[in-house]
Order: sequence, then structure tokens, then C-alpha cells
Amino acid sequence: MGVCGICGTRSKIVSSFIGACSNCLRVHGPKALEPARSTHRSYRRELGLPEEVPRGGGVRCGLCVNECEIPQGSTGYCGFWRNLGGRLSPITGRPDVGLVMWYYDPHPTNCVAGPVCPANTSRGYPKYTAFRGIEVGYYNLAVFYFACNLDCLFCQNWEHKSVLVNEYARRRYFKSVEELVEAALNPRVTCVCYFGGDPGPQVVHALAASRKLLSEAPSGSVKRVCWETNGLENPKIMESMAGVSLVSGGIVKIDWKAWTPEIYEALTGVDGRKAVERVKTNVRIVARLAKEREEPPLLTVSTLLVPGYVDAYEVGQIANYIASVNPRIPYVLLAFHPDNILRDLPKTSRRHAEEAYAEARKAGLEEVYVGNVWLLGDYY
Repeated sequence: MGVCGICGTRSKIVSSFIGACSNCLRVHGPKALEPARSTHRSYRRELGLPEEVPRGGGVRCGLCVNECEIPQGSTGYCGFWRNLGGRLSPITGRPDVGLVMWYYDPHPTNCVAGPVCPANTSRGYPKYTAFRGIEVGYYNLAVFYFACNLDCLFCQNWEHKSVLVNEYARRRYFKSVEELVEAALNPRVTCVCYFGGDPGPQVVHALAASRKLLSEAPSGSVKRVCWETNGLENPKIMESMAGVSLVSGGIVKIDWKAWTPEIYEALTGVDGRKAVERVKTNVRIVARLAKEREEPPLLTVSTLLVPGYVDAYEVGQIANYIASVNPRIPYVLLAFHPDNILRDLPKTSRRHAEEAYAEARKAGLEEVYVGNVWLLGDYY
């Protein structure tokens, strides 16, 4: 049982690491945020990452909403970009070398956009699929980037930070654009999906690889370029990301963490007001481009149903916004599994998922799905 430090509520869906319930985060703002901020600072201090988004001088990075001002010899919040002699430099030494790994994931994959993915559903056939039906015998090249501009307390891939901060461990994952393209040109690869961490901090590498892949792929071959991202990129960069997905038949999957800025910050460690507004902007950008291609959907939005925090209210507000942009945008609700810091919360309850689903449908969205259903149970 966690205890809210503001109202005293005791519940299995109040995290001791956040230190406040969702209602108090919504009502009391910064006062209720201090325990969560302390958790983020402590965790990042132990890892050797900046405790907060750097401010107050240094080289400014404009890749994402954090807009870090990086002091000499230090890194931005993502841990990937640093200030060397007054210039931005990646920890790999060159922007065409990424801190990245990849593997061949056979179709059908457990993709966030699985319910609408051409490989699983044939949406976009025949232009964007190898054949009608599930693409059995073909692969998604899952490209994992070791960096993220958020500090999600529930991160399922949190181990990547240990590699990121270890100079010797990370060298084995230095990979060039050419090496990535060579792997993607495998004739059995029909999807290339960038995730992590998040592809945002290394988007220069990912975009260079995507463009080279599409220019070198044999005529008539299927090479869908997809992204799993938090959607905090600079809007111009997001437009470029969506552009390569648009022409290749890929999907931009934006993971919208929360609607309430204080809940967003409690979960992720960054300014929730700026983050939510940036996600709104980038959803609109990708939705505008999506008008140029009816099938498969260019944009899919997802939300993780964090018990006690990302509840039906949060989902309803996000869904209302998505519906105001385009009610045909698919929305995927994902069940939560306790990991990383938030191991004191249960898995998502079935009732929680049902209520969130109902709110999303009530908002007018035409395609709403629940993912990771095998995690659901009667937990609270």
C-alpha cells in the first residue's frame, strides 16, 4: 500500500516513489510533485545522468522539447548529446554512427500498431505489403536506440541507460548508417521499426539510414519505415520522420504518456506542460500528412494504462483531442506491467482497461484497441 503525502490516501494504486495520488497531482501541482521529482533526481544521479534538464547556459540542443542548454563537458538530459568545446557532439563521436542494436523479429510481431499494421492485416495491400495475409516468413528489423529524452519510472527497457553511461560497454553498439542499411536490405525484411529508449535523440542517424535504405532498395520491394516514439521531437524533425513513413507504407506510433501535465512529469521527469503541448503539435503534423495516404494509417497513438495515474479521465482527455484532429486515428491502450522503479504498482486491472476503452470510444474514436490483454486481471 502506498500513501499519498498530500491527502493521506492509502491504496495499492498509489506509488511510494511518486508520493502522491493522481487527484492531488491534478489539484496541487508542484507541491504534490516534489516526491516524484526527488525520485527522478536520485535515480539519475546514481546512473550518472543529468538530474534535471540542463538550463542556464551552455550549448543549446533543439532536437526535442527539452531544449537542453548543455554545459561544457556535460551531456543533455538524454545522455547522448554533449558539449565538447562549445559544440554539440554525439557520444559516438559522429552523427552517422549510432549507439544502437537490431534484430530480426518475425511477423506477426507484438507491435504497438499491430492491430493496423500491414504485416498483420494487409492494410495497404498490394502497394505496402509483400502479399495478402500475415507476412509469415518475413521480418521486422527492430532497431533499438540506447538513449531517451524522458526518464519514465515504468520503462520496460530501462537497462539501456546502463549501457549509455558506460564508456566501455557502449562501444560494442557503435554502428554506422551503412551497417544498419545493410541489415535492412535483407530481402526478407519488410518493416524497419525504430524504438528504444527512443529514436528521438538519434533521429539524425535513423533518418539518414531510412533515406539511404529507400534509395537503395530494389524496385517493387516492401520496406516500411516505422517509429515508436514519445512524440517530443522538434516539429520539423517529426515532419521528416513522418515523411519517410508516408512514402514507404510505415506507421508513426506516438506514445502519449498522460494528459495532465503534473502526471506526465511525475511519470517521466520532464516538464509536463511543454511535453503535452509538443505531443499535440506533432499529432497534428502527422495527421495532416496522413491525409495523403488512406491505408495503412500513417499515425497510431498509444497510452500505457499506469494503475492509479493514467486512468479513464486521462485517456478520455487524450481521446477527445485525437478525435478533434481526426476520429479515424487508431488509438491503442496498453496494459501496464510493473518494472524499473514503479514495481510497487500492480498490473492493469481488467476494469481499468474497460473503463478507459469506453472513454476513448465515447470521445468518438472509430478504432480503439487494447494491447497486452494477457496482463489484465482483477488486481484492484
